[in-house]
Amino acid sequence: MTDTPDTAVLDAALQMVEVWNRLSADKQAVLLKRFGTQENALAALVTTQLLAPAKS
Repeated sequence: MTDTPDTAVLDAALQMVEVWNRLSADKQAVLLKRFGTQENALAALVTTQLLAPAKS
């Protein structure tokens, strides 16, 4: 499988859903308060992940 932009976004989104599911209820509540919805919070997490410098 080649790394296309679509694949990168999908992979990041799946990783962020896993991260979300591991967050405590308190941390989820903070993100929901800040971003309004779970979808917006996940979008912010995905964007942050995609824009983060590559780890070597």
